[in-house]
Amino acid sequence: MKHDHFVVQSPDKPAKQLLLLFHGVGDNAVNMGQIGSWFAPVFPEALIVSIGGVEPCGPNGRQWFSVQGVTEENRQARIDAIMPTFIEVVRYWQQQSGVGADATALIGFSQGSIMSLESVKAHPGLVSRVIAFNGRFATLPTSATTQTTIHLIHGGEDRVIELSYAVDAQEALIREGGDVTLDIVDDLGHAIDDRSMQFALDRLRYTVPKHYFDEALSGGKPDNDDIVEFM
Repeated sequence: MKHDHFVVQSPDKPAKQLLLLFHGVGDNAVNMGQIGSWFAPVFPEALIVSIGGVEPCGPNGRQWFSVQGVTEENRQARIDAIMPTFIEVVRYWQQQSGVGADATALIGFSQGSIMSLESVKAHPGLVSRVIAFNGRFATLPTSATTQTTIHLIHGGEDRVIELSYAVDAQEALIREGGDVTLDIVDDLGHAIDDRSMQFALDRLRYTVPKHYFDEALSGGKPDNDDIVEFM
């Protein structure tokens, strides 16, 4: 399928992980690829691709849905309208890389985080991890699965997407039995800085998904494919 993208890293051997990055409104795949460069040395066997939004926004930017006139009442409908395309992009790269959901991570900022969070709400088990920088759900989930571990990373002084949205998301996911972490970056607005990135890298490397514990308690064990993840 044709879509705007920028390949940050393509390993010589078959990829063992897939990291897909999604930018905010008015940004583009190349700029967001700079975030991907932080992950490349830590995950040298990962295919890392920055994905551009589906429509132009500004002189050099793109977006997944328009924020002109967006409200709490119409945001979900705008996301739902474009979600099939977003899912198609994720599955395209899973097929191209040969990497399954168990070793796929979505990494988004702002609108890219919104789309990533909403994608696993709409399609549980689509990916193993979501890293959502300064994002939110359009509407809070009423169910959750431990198949996907969600890492919320948010600026404490964000005035574009208030920190309260991340807190509400964490509380909703915990209430529904999901797997979620929240890291708050003090004195940071609507942006990603070195501290945000360190939280993201540490979460991917060191946070053990909850479903591993659940499987151990039930007497089961992860499949071999599940071992090839982000640790």
